[in-house]
Amino acid sequence: MGTQRAVGRGKELTALRYLRLQGLQLLQENFGCPVGEIDLIMRDGHTVVFVEVRYRSQSRFGGAIESITMAKQRKIIRAANTYLQRHPRLAKQPCRMDVIAMDDGQDAHESIQWIQDAFQAPAW
Repeated sequence: MGTQRAVGRGKELTALRYLRLQGLQLLQENFGCPVGEIDLIMRDGHTVVFVEVRYRSQSRFGGAIESITMAKQRKIIRAANTYLQRHPRLAKQPCRMDVIAMDDGQDAHESIQWIQDAFQAPAW
């Protein structure tokens, strides 16, 4: 399990570097609360961006994007709402839910997909 955790952390750092190159600014990494966790919280201009980072080394059970179930989306949305309650100044900003998906290809080179506004929170 430690190896999986280290791989996951490495993928989050890869996603963070990628998003910074796209001009986003980091607000917080690995925000956790009783209702869920958010890998990265970024700012894109005036927009607060909650980022889920997903990685799959094999697509046997579906790729990284397919691994974000409705239940996972609900947990992310609940965690985002908790974060905004704790940061009321940011709650007044537009928000979106993004996904960084990474799958190893057949040639073992990673591909990064950035899906902006990947899913919606009902109140937004």
